[in-house]
Amino acid sequence: MKRPSLIFVALCLLLVGLAGLDVCVGSRWIHPFGSLSDIEQHILLTLRLPKMLTAILAGMALSVSGLMMQTLFRNPLAGPYILGVSSGAGLGVALVTIGGVHIAGSVMGSNLLMALAAISGSMLVLLLVLVIARRVKDNVSLLIVGMMLGSVASALVNVLQTFANPDALKLFITWTFGSLSSVGWSELRLLAPVVCTGMLIAIGLVKSLDGLRLGENYGRGLGISIERTRFLIVLSTGLLAGGITVFCGPIAFIGVAVPHIARGVMRSSAHRLTLPATALVGANLLLVCDMLCSLGTYPLPISTMSALFGAPIIIWIILKK
Repeated sequence: MKRPSLIFVALCLLLVGLAGLDVCVGSRWIHPFGSLSDIEQHILLTLRLPKMLTAILAGMALSVSGLMMQTLFRNPLAGPYILGVSSGAGLGVALVTIGGVHIAGSVMGSNLLMALAAISGSMLVLLLVLVIARRVKDNVSLLIVGMMLGSVASALVNVLQTFANPDALKLFITWTFGSLSSVGWSELRLLAPVVCTGMLIAIGLVKSLDGLRLGENYGRGLGISIERTRFLIVLSTGLLAGGITVFCGPIAFIGVAVPHIARGVMRSSAHRLTLPATALVGANLLLVCDMLCSLGTYPLPISTMSALFGAPIIIWIILKK
């Protein structure tokens, strides 16, 4: 068996093992082979299984979207949030939590209202970026526009925070920490199709991504439609990164660091190898982060743990380059 095949088998086996361990680890250890009490069954089925599946989906989605952004902009430090989708979701949540938009709060749950607000904000930014992507001819201009849209959304959030009362501000800050525990089975029914759609688009772009890796002129020489490819990359990234941000909040560093780990493991930059490897490494890494966050009596925010893993990798990349 060739080396890439062995690595994929190892990553898949590791994923199965970590997924099984993740549902056992927490403030209360659940033995996988023992008889479970009613409380343990409830914890396992209602809380930990959805959280484990969310960690896998989030790790895959953020990592693959980060890989596509790094390829599109040919920037090793580009990430899934570089086009402002996360800032748009944050603006939507801020309008609900600290902006006093509670009209529907008595009709629907606050979590659902926050999710709808985040979806609206992220989709608004995504649509603006997609429209601009059809008109802008070069990737640098698209990058600048995405960053400016994100900056405008962040500035509006800062304005809302300035006039927020402490309780509303605390609710918003808690969302910005990121959490996998807030996703239940009902949210997973919405999240999974969004992530799967974004992943299918990314898989279909493997050959085009390889062409873009060597530059736009080289890609055009291979017959790749740069405008169409760029549009699909932005759409896929918006679905992947936006979907995760909506339900889990912003999760830092995974999308930036994992593609570099995958390239190092596979010893290749070919996307037919790095894209599936990036998805598997991202899922494994976020499962590890989730377990470490769950060990204490008071769970840590997932972004805190992912930053502890991702920041040293990014520093190493800067020093290496």
